[in-house]
Amino acid sequence: MTVNVPARPTTADPDPGPSAVPDPRSPQGTAPPKGRKSPSPLAGERLRPLTRLQVEDHMPELGDLYAQTSGGEPWAWNWARSAFLERLATDVRRPGFALLTAQTTLSSGTTLLTGCAHGFPVRGDGPWWQGLDGYLPRGLLRVAASGRLFAISEILVGHRVRTQNQSRDWNLARRLQRRLLTDHAAALGVMLVHRADVRTLKALRSWGWQYALADVADARGRPLFAPPNRILVLR
Repeated sequence: MTVNVPARPTTADPDPGPSAVPDPRSPQGTAPPKGRKSPSPLAGERLRPLTRLQVEDHMPELGDLYAQTSGGEPWAWNWARSAFLERLATDVRRPGFALLTAQTTLSSGTTLLTGCAHGFPVRGDGPWWQGLDGYLPRGLLRVAASGRLFAISEILVGHRVRTQNQSRDWNLARRLQRRLLTDHAAALGVMLVHRADVRTLKALRSWGWQYALADVADARGRPLFAPPNRILVLR
């Protein structure tokens, strides 16, 4: 099994486009006056799991969300969008695949897609990251064998979620990742990120992810090399 590393950061800095921006009247879309505590946006963002058939029906909207939250120049959005949809089409066929969307309903009744996260359970009976099987942490392999390891492929959220209130339980990215793990009774979440993708790594660390120490060594226990990707876990 393979977890695809996003071709462009899913947690880059630019603000999302109009269809991914929460309603300014929603709790996450406005800053509270000075001296007042920031309100919890739990009531403002509704998490909704999609079935495989629903994912296929909503591919255009999901592709737009990725393009608007992935960073890069607007001229590259079409390429980034297509690459994301190809990865999603592959992942949706995996056993246990799950996708959550976050939606905000405006006062006009219009529903906006503001976030998304998806992944699948990792099993211990086969290669689940092509090319990396030889140096994955043994601890993760044991959790996979127990059926309690869940790989989160991507988390798509807007600029405010990446840069504000990252440590709060009601932060949208935290809610999405926690819900995926809870729904699948997972003991650990795992993500794979290219070590050069500093912005994504920084965002994930702010949402509670930790680096996993990989067993990269030869038969005598001597270090071999630094792999191009970082493995992060969420407990």
